[in-house]
Amino acid sequence: MTTKKGYKSLPLGINRRAVIASASVTKDKNAIHCFTEVDITEPRALIKKHFEKTGEKLSLTAYIVKCLSNVMIDYPQFNSFTKGRKLILLDDITISVLIEREIAGENVPEPIGIKNAQNKTYIQIHREIREAQKQQTDKLGSLSGQTWIKLIPGFLLRLFFRIADKNIHMAKKYGKIAVTAIGMFSKEPFWFIPHGTATVLITIGSIDKKVVEFDNKFVSREHLCLTVSFDHDIVDGAPASRFMNQLIETIKSGQLIQTD
Repeated sequence: MTTKKGYKSLPLGINRRAVIASASVTKDKNAIHCFTEVDITEPRALIKKHFEKTGEKLSLTAYIVKCLSNVMIDYPQFNSFTKGRKLILLDDITISVLIEREIAGENVPEPIGIKNAQNKTYIQIHREIREAQKQQTDKLGSLSGQTWIKLIPGFLLRLFFRIADKNIHMAKKYGKIAVTAIGMFSKEPFWFIPHGTATVLITIGSIDKKVVEFDNKFVSREHLCLTVSFDHDIVDGAPASRFMNQLIETIKSGQLIQTD
């Protein structure tokens, strides 16, 4: 339908304005990014085997969360954030996972905090994510019990997210480690450079099949595109590299997939 003016003017809803305000705060982060591909043939085979046996489709995102939580035990300084001239180190490993939901006709990402993730099994994390995805609502913040966010005037949204970024209560609730899954089902390999307030942020891209040499044979293997972002105010390149090596090996092995 063509209008007389040649365009339409639609108001931005609270959901979109909240995303804009959050992005305006996180764009000032001093982040460094690592782009990598991880061979996930073994974990994907185990997930497929479980599906054939039970009919339950396990979450690859939950698996990445589990691997991340276990590696993070060896890097306690990464589980932190700066507040003024202090470094606040969190005791619990809480990992924020973005769940995409449709609210008022918009696809909106909303975080849930997987608390005490290092002590939960893969299946427990998987079911926690699935329960969150099942919840039906038309209110932003309903997953976290913070529907009051819609009451914040638009001109104060940026200030709210700036304050929340340094708030200890919010950090304990959602953590300073995050995982977001964007493109696992694309037919082409791609990575994303994200915005985020997390000290460590994993952005899951697409899965690509590659012919590689494996056990002295050329075979097709599945590779997951990952972007891992670090807050450079806290994490330097050398420890980030060691962290990445351990994370990649943990993901590749499939050992944390315990389904029984």
